[in-house]
Amino acid sequence: MYMIKRIITGWLILCLLVFSSCGAYFNQPLNTLPARIGESTFESRLKDVSPVKPIEAAVYKFRDQTGQYKLVEGGISYSTAVTQGATSILIKALEDSKWFVPIERENVSNLLNERQIIRSTRDEFNRKNNIPANQQTDLPPLLFAGVLFEGGIISYDSNMITGGAGARYFGAGASTQYRQDVISIYLRAVSTSNGKVLKTVYITKTILSQALDVSLFRYVNVKRLLEVETGVTQNEPAQMAVKEAIEKAVENIIIEGVIDGLWQPEGGPLVAQRLKEEYEKEEKHAESTRILNRTFQNYRGSSGFNFASGGAMMDGDYPGATIGYNHRAEIKAFLTPKMNVGVSGGLFKLKNEDVFKKTFYSIDANFEYILLPFEKITPIVYGGGGFMMSKTFKPEPKLQYGLGLEYMISKKLGFRVFGEQNIMTNDKLDDLVQGKRDDYFWRFGVSLNFYLGQPFDKAKSKY
Repeated sequence: MYMIKRIITGWLILCLLVFSSCGAYFNQPLNTLPARIGESTFESRLKDVSPVKPIEAAVYKFRDQTGQYKLVEGGISYSTAVTQGATSILIKALEDSKWFVPIERENVSNLLNERQIIRSTRDEFNRKNNIPANQQTDLPPLLFAGVLFEGGIISYDSNMITGGAGARYFGAGASTQYRQDVISIYLRAVSTSNGKVLKTVYITKTILSQALDVSLFRYVNVKRLLEVETGVTQNEPAQMAVKEAIEKAVENIIIEGVIDGLWQPEGGPLVAQRLKEEYEKEEKHAESTRILNRTFQNYRGSSGFNFASGGAMMDGDYPGATIGYNHRAEIKAFLTPKMNVGVSGGLFKLKNEDVFKKTFYSIDANFEYILLPFEKITPIVYGGGGFMMSKTFKPEPKLQYGLGLEYMISKKLGFRVFGEQNIMTNDKLDDLVQGKRDDYFWRFGVSLNFYLGQPFDKAKSKY
């Protein structure tokens, strides 16, 4: 009974950890649901900004130009990856914006046929009832559009990034998987008076799919087996992603039009200036954001210094090495955003149990390479040479190389974990010459990095 309680308790704790942030798991549909108003996907910054006069706009076709079909395992699906009703979504977005009056053009032939039927019916009625021509009424003319909206869904890239993680111990485990797709649209506004393309915007939207599962497989005793499993899969609807991207495109095309004076908001120049400032901030952020929302920033300055603390461990001729302290200070200067050179001074202790214990000083020079200089988290590799000494150990040359991982707390402050190997050029470090291999030792720890000066202004996305 005690074993069963432990198993069930552990499994419940694991479930809570895995599903604590998974709302879909705790809102599983157990009954049919009534029809409802469609989900809201986008909160526009223009909800409190109205136009001086709405503009008549027409959309003939906003097509799926991707040619993509749904991915299925072990076969071919002829169902398209994205909705074929993007025209209806765009018309709804234009209507909801309050800046445009959509005019029916997608099925304009149906509209013209119906108007012809109305005219024929009226003419027949007037003829049968001998109604004079001056008393007959005709249909009002159709509205014509001042702006024509064109474009389409131009790409659907599936499996842009996939991954997962899992762990299992003693029959209990959990795993998670995810996949991210990317959809892209272009929308342009065209003047119907002269055919000029007034504005074009480009919008991307990611589509996330996630799967989580937890399982337990354990023999309670020799003849009894306990097996429990649960899980949930959540897929972001592609139609809602298209809807959000189109609504964002409509918002951007309105704001760009306001900035260029194509259409006027109520409130005049003050409202236009506010929209311009907000939009310029968004543009600047977009310029430094790569695909999959990897944000680039101009981290670090042209120089810096850091303080490190951690441990040091001997790897020489004596067995039983233990960890001693390691402290270091360093100054560095950047040659490029990815490359810098630094000089450091260190104090550390190397020791083996009951055999060897000594405090050393070191002076090192390193070239450091930052793999992802414009991202918040980046791996780092470095290497170089230096000298080390102690009260009884004369200065001896050495080489060192290491790896690190740095997290930028702010643009000028970074936190780093690192580990490095130091290689001596002789076998005298532990006062014992033995074997064919020279002595070496390890240093590891954490450091705070402070950066000074202006950063390299190159944090712009290539794609």
